[in-house]
Amino acid sequence: MDNVKQGGFKRVWLITGASRGIGALIAQAALADGNAVVAAGRNVSAIVERLGESDALLPVALDVTNEAQAKAAVQAAVEKFGRIDVLVNNAGFGLLGAVEESADKDVRRMYDTNVFGLLNITRAVLPTMRARRSGHVINISSVGGYRAGAGFGVYCSTKFAVEGITEALHAELAPLGIHATVVEPGYFRTEFLDASSLVVAPDVIDDYDETSGTVRRKAVQISGNQPGDPTKLAAAMVTLVDASNPPLRLPLGTDTLAAIAAKNEYVTQETETWKALSASTDFAS
Repeated sequence: MDNVKQGGFKRVWLITGASRGIGALIAQAALADGNAVVAAGRNVSAIVERLGESDALLPVALDVTNEAQAKAAVQAAVEKFGRIDVLVNNAGFGLLGAVEESADKDVRRMYDTNVFGLLNITRAVLPTMRARRSGHVINISSVGGYRAGAGFGVYCSTKFAVEGITEALHAELAPLGIHATVVEPGYFRTEFLDASSLVVAPDVIDDYDETSGTVRRKAVQISGNQPGDPTKLAAAMVTLVDASNPPLRLPLGTDTLAAIAAKNEYVTQETETWKALSASTDFAS
């Protein structure tokens, strides 16, 4: 048991939302690469059913919105494997609807998971990483964390928050030998657009039919036909963790690369157009 606790594995990963989708695939890729995995999710039996049983796998019950459960999951990980080298904050879900169509209860529940839940588990893990002056925090964002769009505005706002949190973590943790990366997947062929991962706002306002309404209809058509291969995404996570100098941001998918380029161009052009007014607000020298 001491050998299992202290060594024998390449790294120890803690992955949230690991019972299905991208989280489960990342767990499988990490295990196949010789790592130990603490697979966290609300349904432990679903984790075991998906990932099997192994000395390298520790399934733990975790609702990320519960801070006590986050601390307990970290304690269980350290007790079994002695350390946590990689944290993958993957748990989250989406909300499809115009901003005005998005109900308060749905918005708050999504923030509780996507933002406050991420903070719960990150705060629980960081003391162990700081003690060892080593580790890598990986926060799963989205193309929508870099560029928001009609129909996903409030969801994108949660991922904008994740981006900001990760930028700050990158600055705060780098002097301590700990990496922080925000991963920005585009549309990957997962369950994200299914009811299991996506809340669709029940209120529909006709005035938004050409904007968010169009996105609602496209989401149905895209589901199951997304261009991204989730197995390749999972493999990319292993490559990311193996990098000696990992990036702050890692876009995944050609659709994300195109969206980032388009936004950067738009921001550059708009900034140039309004530069005189922007610069006019300083005190006169």
